[in-house]
Amino acid sequence: MSFDFKGRLTAGLSQLEITLSDDSARQLEIYFNELKKWAGKINLIARLSSDEQILENHFIDSLTLFPLLKKSDAHLLDIGTGAGFPGLVCKVALPDLKLTLVEPRQKRVSFLRHIIRTLGLQDVTVLDCRIEDEKKLPSATFFSHITGRAVSDIKVFLGMVERFSAGGAEVICMKGPKWQEEADVAAEVIEKRFILRERVELRLPFSGAWRTLLLYVPVEK
Repeated sequence: MSFDFKGRLTAGLSQLEITLSDDSARQLEIYFNELKKWAGKINLIARLSSDEQILENHFIDSLTLFPLLKKSDAHLLDIGTGAGFPGLVCKVALPDLKLTLVEPRQKRVSFLRHIIRTLGLQDVTVLDCRIEDEKKLPSATFFSHITGRAVSDIKVFLGMVERFSAGGAEVICMKGPKWQEEADVAAEVIEKRFILRERVELRLPFSGAWRTLLLYVPVEK
């Protein structure tokens, strides 16, 4: 029996009170199918993942950011995006979102560009570099939001993105149930540079796994 991607996507997102357009759901299904094809050749996702695990752990998990990005003039910087999670998934769901993806591994960059072409996405920049690359990614670049799903712990991540603080970007750290220890360590180091403005806790719809979104903003100087 074939996997009902759109049906399961809609069912899962309804539990998170998220509604996508039919066109976005259709495009995400194309993305899902291309991901599975490419994952047979290059390392994009865990090889033994079931279709439902791919849907929940990558697509639905990415879309937990949807309510935070659903505003005009949003520009998201997604660091270490890999196969496009969470940034490219959010872009498909929010066509007006401006997006910059940072990914140093060339094979993954090739996949990202393939998906962008296949889906005809606009206002997406893919940078094949590391976050520290001032030449390709100047500190003066404005972003409304910055995230990175599995880059590092909170303290290190905030240190990595601090050079973009002048624009007042909201930094979204995507964490599991053990977020508190990381947040405590980060607070000791960055309390004079960032403040935790909001915490969003939720559960993924099929596995029941906990997710926590921590929203940090730079301290005004």
